[in-house]
Amino acid sequence: MVMLLEWWSGTHCTLYTDPENYHKYGKENAIVILNHNFEIDFLCGWNFCERFGVLGSAKVLAKKELSYMPIIGWMWYFLEIVFCKRKWDEDRKTVMQKLLNLRDYPENFWFLIHCEGTRFTEQKHQISMQVAEAKGLPKLKYHLLPRTKGFAVTVQCLRNVVSAVYDSTLNFRNNENPTLLGVLNGKKYHADLYVRQVFHIFIPFWHRGLSSNSGASFHSLGHYKTPAKRIPLEEVPEDEQECSNWLYNLYQEKDAFQEVYYRTGTYPGVPIVPPRRPWTLLNWLFWALLLLYPLFKLLINMINSGSSLTLASFAFVIVMASVGVRWMIGVTEINKGSTYGNNDNKQKRK
Repeated sequence: MVMLLEWWSGTHCTLYTDPENYHKYGKENAIVILNHNFEIDFLCGWNFCERFGVLGSAKVLAKKELSYMPIIGWMWYFLEIVFCKRKWDEDRKTVMQKLLNLRDYPENFWFLIHCEGTRFTEQKHQISMQVAEAKGLPKLKYHLLPRTKGFAVTVQCLRNVVSAVYDSTLNFRNNENPTLLGVLNGKKYHADLYVRQVFHIFIPFWHRGLSSNSGASFHSLGHYKTPAKRIPLEEVPEDEQECSNWLYNLYQEKDAFQEVYYRTGTYPGVPIVPPRRPWTLLNWLFWALLLLYPLFKLLINMINSGSSLTLASFAFVIVMASVGVRWMIGVTEINKGSTYGNNDNKQKRK
């Protein structure tokens, strides 16, 4: 899939970051926090991993339903992807065990996590901000309120193994609305990824007298004027409640960066385009040649056989494969996303 993004659609990915820390990417274990606004944001996250040589060892906290997807889900299972049912009472033990297994992982790895838990929609945003108001938290404009329990457990389990947290915020130029179907059709997109290594964000905005209605912006907060330093994991509080406050504060800052992007069309930091590596293309070509040649021979033999039943069976297989691919694409579509936030809201009304 990364090959399709990089080589088939030719999507252009620009990284905005601090050059002083650029050389550390791919050379240390890291937790990568990603926003969840686009249908292909997961694919851009993998692209980020591939550019720095950690795609093969990248892990992600993903919903359990994805493990049932043919081929991709099965592959993720054997790659030790951490799956959750999004019912924390049931998930906690399983997630902790999977994370603790990573402590002995033999290679550098990145653990990717979408703390919002589901993709952004206006309906989910409205529900999420109702929860924020009930908790006395500042409202977000471009993100959902982060789910803090999974992140807190991740930090607890990977402390002293992971070196840093990368706060990554993705957007697309010219108000592009990227889709996986567009990538498969060869459409080129232009992605901007801001990876900041902020130094010590601990005191929440609301403890500093700032709120979403205070009028504070990226330019008015001196803390934001230049890309901050990386986030060593020891800077993230160990206490679960303090870790939650830290994450809420982080998302307030992410919101401010998105505000700047929508206003100026760029992120702070130095724009860098990491070079494409040929391995995804070579890997795809290898498997294509290995699998397509015998399939092509099988097709020729079936046509030469002249059997109507054989040809009908082959056509049925092709149709079912097409339906399966379309179903998998549908999993990524925002308008067919989960009712994750909606269910939580219904439970709270009972």
